[in-house]
Amino acid sequence: MGMFSFIKEAGEKLFGHKEVEQAAQAAAADPAAQPSLDEINAQAAKGISSYIDSQNLGLSGTMVMFDGATGKVTVQGEAPTQEASEKVTLCCGNVAGVTDVENLLSVAEPADESEYHDVERGDTLSAIAKTYYGNANKYMAIFEANKPMLSHPDKIYPGQKLRIPAEA
Repeated sequence: MGMFSFIKEAGEKLFGHKEVEQAAQAAAADPAAQPSLDEINAQAAKGISSYIDSQNLGLSGTMVMFDGATGKVTVQGEAPTQEASEKVTLCCGNVAGVTDVENLLSVAEPADESEYHDVERGDTLSAIAKTYYGNANKYMAIFEANKPMLSHPDKIYPGQKLRIPAEA
């Protein structure tokens, strides 16, 4: 799928990203601090991996790596569908402390990629649906495309990235 950018301060708080940044700075100043950074990166990757697993997307052979110095997540493995692969990108990217996601998942059933929307202050799913589909009443298509990361159509936040599937 490629590389996707996200807003660092927005998203699920799965690990202490300030702690990761401090460890990255310490490792840059003193190479002896690298083992500590490696441990923190591994813990963050484990947290992101657990979050992905909790979404029940049907992945296999999933491997998640996190680089606290850059805020980059790399995810590998196999996704059953393009939709599942895209949801993994969102799971990884909509985490506080993550700035970029490199999705290297292979897809068993390839399909056209979705568009993405960065939520801004004042956005609603209805307004987003009006922008992309010309019909505010199609907001449920966006909601369904982002489940289970979204639990309610009114619970979106600035900085969040949403999948916008092709209109059916």
